[in-house]
Amino acid sequence: MTRVVATGTFDLLHPGHVLYLERSKALGTELVVIVARDLNVKHKPKPIVPEEQRLKVVAALKAVDRAILGDEKDLFQPIEELCPDIITLGFDQHFDSQRLRAELARRGLSTKVVRIEENEPCELCSSRRIVARTLERYRGRRV
Repeated sequence: MTRVVATGTFDLLHPGHVLYLERSKALGTELVVIVARDLNVKHKPKPIVPEEQRLKVVAALKAVDRAILGDEKDLFQPIEELCPDIITLGFDQHFDSQRLRAELARRGLSTKVVRIEENEPCELCSSRRIVARTLERYRGRRV
């Protein structure tokens, strides 16, 4: 069995997320997704959708075998428990692959890090673009 771990915020799910998870799943036999905790999202605006709801939606995706919430204090704690063979990163995820590999090695994990370079070229394959379109369309209207 080859266990693959994918991570992310997965706020306002879109086809880019689905592509990332499908490509991740294709690298192994089991895909476990770690959904970021609300309080740990610091590299972009806080999620619109609460973590429990994001977890439920990600878990329902066909490519996902299991979804869990990340640890509130140590982002690597779930990875240490899961001992994945591969960790995938999306094409635009903020993680530095080399620093990630170094931290995995420091923790005694020989996990391979693979960046999924493919991305979905659709207009709304970005949570940021979905928010912008929504604001543009509904600015000044009562919802």
